[in-house]
Amino acid sequence: MARVVDLVCYPVKGCRGTSTQEALLTPAGLAHDRTFMVVSEDGVYRTQRRHPRLALIQPTISHDGSRLTLDSVHTASSYGTVHLDVTTSAARRDVDLFGATFQGIDQGDEAAAWLSEFLGTASRLVRVPPDHDRIADGWIPGPSGYADSSAVHLLSRSSLPCLNQRMATEYGAPPLSMDRFRPNIVVDSGKGQGSDSADWADIPHTEDRARRIRINAAELGYAKLAVRCAVTLVNQEAGIRDGREPLRALARYRRVTNGGVVFGAKYSVVRPGKLSVGDEVTVHEWGEAES
Repeated sequence: MARVVDLVCYPVKGCRGTSTQEALLTPAGLAHDRTFMVVSEDGVYRTQRRHPRLALIQPTISHDGSRLTLDSVHTASSYGTVHLDVTTSAARRDVDLFGATFQGIDQGDEAAAWLSEFLGTASRLVRVPPDHDRIADGWIPGPSGYADSSAVHLLSRSSLPCLNQRMATEYGAPPLSMDRFRPNIVVDSGKGQGSDSADWADIPHTEDRARRIRINAAELGYAKLAVRCAVTLVNQEAGIRDGREPLRALARYRRVTNGGVVFGAKYSVVRPGKLSVGDEVTVHEWGEAES
C-alpha cells in the first residue's frame, strides 16, 4: 500500500513550508496553503525565481488562520519576528499573478516593512479574499489560492532517487532534497508497514499516470504535470541559487512537447477531507502519462 509520508503547507507563496502530521484538505488545497502572497508595491507577485531569500522566511499560521507570524530561519538573524492579526475586511487591491489579475487584502504596514527590509525591496503582503473564485485549469480543473496553478502538488518519494542518480552519473552533481520541489503531499510505498510486495509508489514518476486518488474520504483529481522552473535551483537552506541542477538533468529525460521539464504532478480537490501522515493512498483511475 502506498502511504502519505509527508504533508507540507506553505502559508505564504514562495516562503518556507511547514511539515505537519495532519492537515485539512479544503477545496483549494491544504488549509491555509498559499493563502498569502508577497507582492511589489504595484501588486506584482514575488517568488523565489527573482527573490530567493523568500526561502529563508518561515511563516507560521494559527489553526483558525487568524494569526500569522513571519520569522527568519536563521537564529542569529537581526530582523526579529512580526506577529500579525490577519485581516479579511481591509480594502482590496488588484494583484498580478503570472499576468492574471486577482484581488488581495493588504495585511498592513508592519508586515510590509518587515518584508521590505528582509528582501531589500519594497514589498507588501496580501491575503486571498474569502470569496476568491480562481479556478485553475487542467485535466480536472479546480479552485486554487495563490499557488502557481492547481491546488495540490503531489510527489512520490521514489521519483527523487531516480533524478539524483541521473545527476550523479551524468554530471557528478550532489543529491538534492525533496524541499527543492516544494510538494504538498509526499507518497511512498507501504513496505515499512510490513509489505514485501512492489507498490505503485516504488516506481519513479508513477504519479504522472494517477488520475483519481483517494486518501481517507478525500479525493484528488489529476490536473497536469508539474512544470519546473528556476525555483528548483534555489538552495532552500541558504536562500541562494545553487548550480544548474535539477533543470539540466531533467531536460535530458523529463522534457515534454511544449518545451518544459516536469517533475511531480498537480491535482485538484474533488472531495475535501482530513489527511494524516500514514494514511493509505489509493489510485482509483489510471491514465497515460502526458508527453
